[in-house]
Amino acid sequence: MAKAASAPLPTGSVIGVLGGGQLGRMLALAAARLGMRCHVFEPEANCPASQVADHTTTAGYDDLAALLEFARNVDVVTFEFENIPDSALDAIAAEREIRPNRRSLATSQDRLAEKAFLASLGLTVAPYAGVSTMPELQQAVATIGLPLILKTRRFGYDGKGQVRLKVRQDIDSALSLIGAVPSVAEGFVEFERELSVIAARSHQGQIVCFDPGENVHVDGILDTTTVPANVTDAVIDEAKAIARTILDALDYVGVMGVELFATATGLIVNEIAPRVHNSGHWTQNACAVDQFEQHIRAVIGWPLAGGERHSNAVMKNLIGDDVNDTALTGTAGLHLYGKAEVKPGRKMGHVNRLSKKTP
Repeated sequence: MAKAASAPLPTGSVIGVLGGGQLGRMLALAAARLGMRCHVFEPEANCPASQVADHTTTAGYDDLAALLEFARNVDVVTFEFENIPDSALDAIAAEREIRPNRRSLATSQDRLAEKAFLASLGLTVAPYAGVSTMPELQQAVATIGLPLILKTRRFGYDGKGQVRLKVRQDIDSALSLIGAVPSVAEGFVEFERELSVIAARSHQGQIVCFDPGENVHVDGILDTTTVPANVTDAVIDEAKAIARTILDALDYVGVMGVELFATATGLIVNEIAPRVHNSGHWTQNACAVDQFEQHIRAVIGWPLAGGERHSNAVMKNLIGDDVNDTALTGTAGLHLYGKAEVKPGRKMGHVNRLSKKTP
């Protein structure tokens, strides 16, 4: 039986973070502000989080001895990405509590399971069907219609692991393009704008939602998030209510990103991310307490802070060579991730531009 995290954990406790990317880096910085220490577990050497964490274990998720040593030297465990093998989680869970819980992670790891879960709550999702074979894909096309998007059930992010079918001629090559792995076919949604809600829930059930952001993607990667979103107060309230419904249903602890499509007929839930989220980076400069501190507070059992913002914000991702653009990096609210190598499509940092708050 895993040792449960105390509530609240005292100052100086050690938070274990699975994953050492930029989200892990920003979690470690937030933990330090609260007097906590972070121990990062990451297979890649010299990861962004290792530059600011108190300790880093560099080992693979198949290294049982390293996982157990890691778990025994922390007080609670969280994660910065979803694609963690079950075997690694099993080893850690035998020693320490994992927050958010395993059900939340399993639900988000499988797009088909995620769709079914969201639909079971009475939430609106795009038409969908599980696809593993050509006959199943043909049936999905017949049922859902074209255009549709075929996505791998697991391991897709930032536009990877998906292909769009626009005409019937696209069907023959779709499965091979996606890698001939179990997938889900989703009906294409005609949306007016993309929104996301960053919401946090404590283990006592307290929920705090930040204002929904309006997202623009370029080539499948988030480009900007603008707050406030150009939607009515009723839509804002509905978006937050959807997030609360999901968090309560999962008995969730931590921060979650809930991605939504705003359509002429209402909100459609696109997907959930059981972690701090790229579209919540604007909170770092526009709120007194950002999404990273909020997540740490939840994980260590402290009361959540309010999610009020003091400014309007536009978050701009710095992708690839954007990091060398002085017109962008010369802006206030600059956050760089410490990645040594610039690559096309790689998130190198972000900029938060603020303006006077409007309702």
